[in-house]
Amino acid sequence: MSDKKHIAQIMEQMTSRICHDIISPVGAISNGIEFMQEMGPEAADEGLDLIAYSANQSSAKLAAFRLVYGAGGHDPNLKPEDVQKAFGALIKDEGKISQTWDPYGNLGPAPLPKSYCKMLMGSMMMAMECLPKGGYISVRPAGENASTIIAEGEGATVRDQVEDALAQKLDPSDLDPRLVHPYIIGLIAESYGYKLSIKSKTEDRIEFTLDCPKK
Repeated sequence: MSDKKHIAQIMEQMTSRICHDIISPVGAISNGIEFMQEMGPEAADEGLDLIAYSANQSSAKLAAFRLVYGAGGHDPNLKPEDVQKAFGALIKDEGKISQTWDPYGNLGPAPLPKSYCKMLMGSMMMAMECLPKGGYISVRPAGENASTIIAEGEGATVRDQVEDALAQKLDPSDLDPRLVHPYIIGLIAESYGYKLSIKSKTEDRIEFTLDCPKK
C-alpha cells in the first residue's frame, strides 16, 4: 500500500476520533437552544446551564486537540502549568480523574526540550484512557532526561493493541478511532526525537516513560 494511502487512512481515523469526541457537547448546545425555544422564558436558566456546560466541554476538548495535534503545541512559551490547566479543563466535567503533580517541580529533563509540553499533554491523555473507572494521574522525573506519567486507579488497564499502535507496529489499515490517538502520538514523538512507551503494568497502576531528545 502506498504512503499516500496510509496517510489518507490515518487522517480519516483521526478526523473520526476528533468528531466523535466533540459531537456530543456540540450537539448538546443545539439541544439547549431548542429546549429554550420550545419551553419559553421559564426554561432559560436550565437551558443556559446546559449550553454553558456543553460549551466548556467543547472548548476543553478542542484546546487539548490543538495542543497535542496542532502546530500550537510547539509554542516555546508553553509551560507545564499550561498543560496542567488544559488537562484540568479536560477532566473537570466528568470528575472521575484528578491530577496530582507539581508543574513547577522537577519533571526530569532540565531545561525542558522543545515540544515537551505537546508530548506531555499527549502522554497524559494516553494515561487518562487507562482509567475507565477514574483515578489519579501524576508526572514524576525518571532520571535526567525522561519523565514518568502514572495512571493509578481501580481497574487501570491498557486496552488491546494500544501498545502496538504506540510503537507503530500496526498497519494504518488496522487503525480505528480508538487506536489512532496512540498511533499518532507515537509518530509525533518519533518525529521530534522523543519516545513514549509503557514502562510497567501492574494491578490498578500503569506507568508510561517519556524519553526526551538527547541534549
